[in-house]
Amino acid sequence: MKQEVIDYIKNQLEERMQAAWGAMQAAQASANEESKSSAGDKYETARAMGQLDRDMYARQYEQARQERVLLERIDPQHTPQHVSLGALVHTSMGIFFIAVSLGSIKVVGEAVMVVSAQSPIGALLMGKVVGDSFDFRGKKHQIQQIA
Repeated sequence: MKQEVIDYIKNQLEERMQAAWGAMQAAQASANEESKSSAGDKYETARAMGQLDRDMYARQYEQARQERVLLERIDPQHTPQHVSLGALVHTSMGIFFIAVSLGSIKVVGEAVMVVSAQSPIGALLMGKVVGDSFDFRGKKHQIQQIA
């Protein structure tokens, strides 16, 4: 199941990167088109807005690229003894995959919450072993399996 989760996340990140790249290119083209205008202040404002849009999409692209690099470091065959990056954690609360913040996904008919180690639930789970319990939102839960 871990390989399917990783493949799903990779596809999502690839789509995010492509969308951000396309939007970044479109924003740059729009800013470049504005340079052909001679409307003075109006031209400068439109060009600056285009550049801001381009920078925003560039940041989104870079974030997705860095998340993809992090995901590439995960060995789907490795079964950790404690919760760490790349762990598929079965708990009494549900299944969690510790990698990047993506939210809830459905893989192989199972709901999996894809969370980063820095997220509130990810931080609670990090370092725990099978049988450990944790409190989340006022309720006690237990780690049943780590894959």
